Amino acid sequence: MRGEPMATLCRPAIAVPEHVITMQQTLELARETHHGHPQRDLVLRLIRNTGVQTRHLVRPIEETLKHPGFELRNQVYEAEAKTRVPEVVRQALANAGTEPADIDLIVYVSCTGFMMPSLTAWLINTMGFGPETRQLPIAQLGCAAGGAAINRAHDFCRAYPDSNVLIVSCEFCSLCYQPTDIGVGSLLSNGLFGDAVSAAVVRGQGGTGMKLERNGSHLVPDTEDWISYAVRDTGFHFLLDKRVPGTMEMLAPVLKDIVDLHGWAVPAMDFFIIHAGGPRILDDLCHYLELPMEMFRYSRATLTERGNIASSVVFDALARLFDDGGAAESAQGMIAGFGPGITAEVAVGSWTHHVPGADPDRELADLELTTGVALSG
Repeated sequence: MRGEPMATLCRPAIAVPEHVITMQQTLELARETHHGHPQRDLVLRLIRNTGVQTRHLVRPIEETLKHPGFELRNQVYEAEAKTRVPEVVRQALANAGTEPADIDLIVYVSCTGFMMPSLTAWLINTMGFGPETRQLPIAQLGCAAGGAAINRAHDFCRAYPDSNVLIVSCEFCSLCYQPTDIGVGSLLSNGLFGDAVSAAVVRGQGGTGMKLERNGSHLVPDTEDWISYAVRDTGFHFLLDKRVPGTMEMLAPVLKDIVDLHGWAVPAMDFFIIHAGGPRILDDLCHYLELPMEMFRYSRATLTERGNIASSVVFDALARLFDDGGAAESAQGMIAGFGPGITAEVAVGSWTHHVPGADPDRELADLELTTGVALSG
């Protein structure tokens, strides 16, 4: 990909719901709700080991624990998405110095509710995006979809170098709570997943952030049933195989290979934005990549403060890097998301600071967008 058009992943915008549940509350609910469960003590220990201190829910916990039926659950998903997504989109556009009219493609990722037409159609109709804006909804890659969205945006900008792509992730994991699922994996997930909405713009030209230079995808053979949904009358039932925590031993060499193909070396890289599926995922990946724990600090902070927020994890962790001042010019980094399949979506690139005046034509165009005054021609 050397010498080809690049694209820049700009600062994400993140929003979490106002209803908060702590680890202590989660443990108390698990003790009370599953007091007769033969493996309750194991579940409590696993929840403690997640390190998730707080999570955010779109509905109060009392309402979340009830199941009104799949139809009503999905109505809540649609209503909450339409309420919470627009402000995050506006902030992401502002972060990138763009307007709705600048966007050529919207990638919408979510695995916790269903709409057809996708929310992309509603966004185009209500937020000023052009009717010719392309739409790419991704619904079945789970937690890997954040990385996949970045990679598909990168591919689009390579094909159309002057284009801009808006990525939106909307994950209301709490709406997938199933009171009748009492397997250890399901009970653990009840203490691990949280809700969040995020958005980010990938600019084909200009922008400050991660300049995307190479991407790759890998499917671990014969692991289709390790992470999955069973779709039943009551909605989506999350299924998690006990072998999932060991997948980093298989995926770490894949990440190394992608970096090697780019002519870089993992130990010399400067920042890592990794999907925080759980603490062991991060611990094992540090081990197999021979990296210090500090390199995954942004992903760990996301896990601790918000839990596993599915496809939004990578955007939340990236936003923390921005909050920390970003990275040095040309710093080398990686973004990686993991999900059902077992699938890995990986992007590598270098940090870039957009310098005002470095691209006069673009600066003029941005100024015209900001002021609404035609300054050229």
